[in-house]
Amino acid sequence: MEIRKIAAAVALGVLALGSAQAKEGGDQYPNGAETWLAGAVPPPGNYFINYFGYYSGDLVDGDGKRVRGAGVDAWFDALRFVQTTEHKILGANWGWHVIVPLVHQDVSLGAGSKSKFGLGDITINPFILSWHTKNWHWALALDINLPTGTYKSGEPRESIGANYWSVEPIFAVTYMGDTGWEVSAKFMYNMKSENKDFRPVVGVPKMDYQSGDEFHMDYLVGKRFGPWGVGLSGYYLKQTTNDELDGRKISSAFGPWSDGRKGEVFAIGPSVTYTTKNGMHFIAQWHHEAEAENRFKGDKAWFKLIMPL
Repeated sequence: MEIRKIAAAVALGVLALGSAQAKEGGDQYPNGAETWLAGAVPPPGNYFINYFGYYSGDLVDGDGKRVRGAGVDAWFDALRFVQTTEHKILGANWGWHVIVPLVHQDVSLGAGSKSKFGLGDITINPFILSWHTKNWHWALALDINLPTGTYKSGEPRESIGANYWSVEPIFAVTYMGDTGWEVSAKFMYNMKSENKDFRPVVGVPKMDYQSGDEFHMDYLVGKRFGPWGVGLSGYYLKQTTNDELDGRKISSAFGPWSDGRKGEVFAIGPSVTYTTKNGMHFIAQWHHEAEAENRFKGDKAWFKLIMPL
């Protein structure tokens, strides 16, 4: 019975985790991905962006306490292609992007763990509008997350994808001062479809699971010194609506969750960037999840490359 309870806890936790970083937390978006230049969409052209990193965390309950025997370790590599065009809409450059994540994860569940490698949930965005002035840069966009990742009902250790569609309106802004200071933030609101193939454990009938909507944001405050920049970055997520199982709110009776299983997390850590003369950007950062409830809590190391094509 203890293993079944842990399995149910992990299965519910996994449903709200991001495939691009091996179910780290939040949704299909890899929280903390956009810090430096978050609102400064590059000028017209084609760009390749690579996000490579490692995440390790333990599942925590509604009181922020660790769920015994439940954890995840994962490597992830997300490949992103961005095109910004000369076409103008409301004075903004129109662009689009696609993100293809690859994940290797090891999920612990009670006395056992399993490893899985595969494609995560792909993100497309046909609508990116970006504006620029001397010091300010901002953008509006709409991400669409597709359920392309591997999902095995009742076995979270073998599931990489979230098994639901989601739509995410975005507003991002960057201030770049004349003295080298940068303040950037990316604000998002994630809305999900139902997962109609949910099982807490193998052997029970499938149920409809509705993950709650979430507000989340990435942020950075940094200072540039020539081609180098140093700062603090991170992310915050707050679930705004309840998780529901077959149309009924998740209660604390179903696992170690608070009513509604509303997740929340705050992460912060150091970040370093370097820009070459030909316009390539390198970013390295570490994010420590200082506070979390009803989700995984851990640490994430990032290495990001932005390269004009």
